[in-house]
Amino acid sequence: MTFTSPDHPPPDLKALGVSGRRPLIIVDVDEVLGLFMEGFARYLATQGFEMRFDRFALFQNIYRPGEDRHIDIETGQAHFQTFFRDAVEDMPVAEGGPEALARLSRRADIVVLTNAPGQALEGRARWLKKHGMDYPLLVNSGLKGPVAALLAAQASGPAAFIDDMIPNLDSVAEHAPEIARFQTVADRRLRPMAPSRPDLHPRIDGWEALEAAIAEALEPAGR
Repeated sequence: MTFTSPDHPPPDLKALGVSGRRPLIIVDVDEVLGLFMEGFARYLATQGFEMRFDRFALFQNIYRPGEDRHIDIETGQAHFQTFFRDAVEDMPVAEGGPEALARLSRRADIVVLTNAPGQALEGRARWLKKHGMDYPLLVNSGLKGPVAALLAAQASGPAAFIDDMIPNLDSVAEHAPEIARFQTVADRRLRPMAPSRPDLHPRIDGWEALEAAIAEALEPAGR
């Protein structure tokens, strides 16, 4: 486990326990391996708030019961930080995700790259291990393209990147266009609202089809 930001050394695969002699899969957590919005909604309910799935947004979906105006961003950010400190392990797992990664790990190395507050590192690692995804974990700050490029450059085979957020996918396309990119959104309620750019990043919701696409991308002929 480690934390990466401009203030930290560049991530090193060998330091993470990854040989670099196989293809590499770089995978996000929230709305990819886990249902973050569902977990956050559970926490908010304990604080007297409710999450409404009205748009592909975060703080703008948080309301006090009975009110028609979402809470202010500062209050939302405070609860976001507290969730990652105290309740980050209470999040449902994405259907099929652990099983798909287990099969893919037979042919590729896996690094989990998540954007989260630093205090989430240990809790997020425990959540991953609990659900059978005890892979090297990087907690990142900012767009993921530079980190993904550094990781992929240390792998001897092809690399794939999986995320739900278009800015991160665009960032990887800018910094390491050779990395195969896939967008996926785990929560069915968010899928119709999630922005996508299928001309640049294939959108595959659901791990059964996503696993097959990743496996194909990691074959030399698929590159």
